[in-house]
Amino acid sequence: MKTPIIKHILFLGLSTAAVLTNSSCTKDFERINTPPTSVTTVDPALLLSRILRDGTFQESGELPNNKFGSWVQHWAGGPVVPVSRYFEGPENLIWSQHFQLLRNISQIKQELKGLENDPAGRSKLAIAEIYEVYLYQRLTDLFGDVPFSDVTQSSGAINRTPKFDKQEDIYPALVQRLDQSLAKLTTGDASYGTADFFYGGNIDKWKKFGNSLKLRIGMRMRYANASLAQQTVTSALSSNYGLLSSNADNAAVATFNNAQAENQNPILRQFTTGSADLRYLANTLVEKLKADDDPRLPILAHPVTVGGTTTYQGIGVALTDNQLSQLIRANYSTANRNTWFSLTFAPIASYALTYSDICFYKAEAALLGWGATNSQAHGLFVDGVKAAFALPPYNLSTLPTTYEQGTLSFTNLSDTEKMEKIGTQKWIHLFGRNMEAFAEWRRTGYPQLTPGPNPGSTNGQIPRRGIYSSEEAELNQTNYKEAVSRMTNGDSFLSKVWWDKR
Repeated sequence: MKTPIIKHILFLGLSTAAVLTNSSCTKDFERINTPPTSVTTVDPALLLSRILRDGTFQESGELPNNKFGSWVQHWAGGPVVPVSRYFEGPENLIWSQHFQLLRNISQIKQELKGLENDPAGRSKLAIAEIYEVYLYQRLTDLFGDVPFSDVTQSSGAINRTPKFDKQEDIYPALVQRLDQSLAKLTTGDASYGTADFFYGGNIDKWKKFGNSLKLRIGMRMRYANASLAQQTVTSALSSNYGLLSSNADNAAVATFNNAQAENQNPILRQFTTGSADLRYLANTLVEKLKADDDPRLPILAHPVTVGGTTTYQGIGVALTDNQLSQLIRANYSTANRNTWFSLTFAPIASYALTYSDICFYKAEAALLGWGATNSQAHGLFVDGVKAAFALPPYNLSTLPTTYEQGTLSFTNLSDTEKMEKIGTQKWIHLFGRNMEAFAEWRRTGYPQLTPGPNPGSTNGQIPRRGIYSSEEAELNQTNYKEAVSRMTNGDSFLSKVWWDKR
């Protein structure tokens, strides 16, 4: 499916004499001078489908898996992906993918221009704007300061050198945009129908999604601007729009195991088309699941036989060349080849935002007394774990009693220790959602991760952000340099984004 992002208009050369001598032809000037094969309009529904699919699958793609996924120690990575070993490199593809999606959203706005207050376009525009906020949050979370207020909104006024807005300014603006968009959503308006991969045109569920996104944005600011974070979080928690309230509300794009590779679950595609070096689980994840006797372990990890014993074993992250050369790959677990890596039975969807995410945020907020009491935090936390267990491919309907009463217990714990449990369970739940896992690990500091032994270009420290696209550095040099000058460690893995205070 190819969906152009700007209208193509060709003006054919006409001599002045011809126009003067045959003025009657000018009444059909626009028709005559538009080639019959040019695309002058694009169905907003087709654009939205592509945006939601690509935006969601990019989270779980091969590059994020082995970059951000290895940094948070879900995946092991290796020499095939140098950044997994802390060697710096610009994020050209991830940068361009985000701005491609944002340009497509701008095209939706152009197609629906004039319908801002009309039931035929009002809620469609609001849905596109809400997802635009989602993408901008992900982009600024990865890089920090990014082009935002100056980004081109129309093919008639293209700005190739936009300024980089400060993240501390972008976040409040995202909340404001969300509030404006949510106010436009009107039950009964025309929707995108089946072209809406998240909710099939259900506007009420988009209200929940937008308000849940507001909750996430508020919690992300917790350590950078506590007052604005509390205001945003309590507003979302008390809103009539509601929040994702069960797994039936999850924002997800279905994947199809028997279709061409680009439609497969992105984690499965990593196994079927990627290098063998990119398939192994990190020891940190595997050992945590083993230590807790987590029933998700045999569903997530493929067993191996070592010395006649069947077990689960992950590879260390950021290993040196010498360590990697001594590995016997058959002794280490990939994601399970009967579930995550199965051509016939794999996770049936890729997720953008889930009920489990929201439960964990509500539990954290309750520890702070935002919207609930401290005593209610445990129940909200357990609800989040139950929801995570119930998702495919786990499909676990209940928590083992020993797991709930042991691993998940809050008894006699400090709020810091409770937060560590919340952060750790969220980290497990976010397996395969690498950009979000990287953001939440940086924000909360949980679980506490030990860097791998390879020093890379960070002196053995886990990266804290992505590096700007080299194309941006070349073509938008003045604004790029200004943004870099605001960073403590320049445009490097070790500079922190505004909200990263842990």
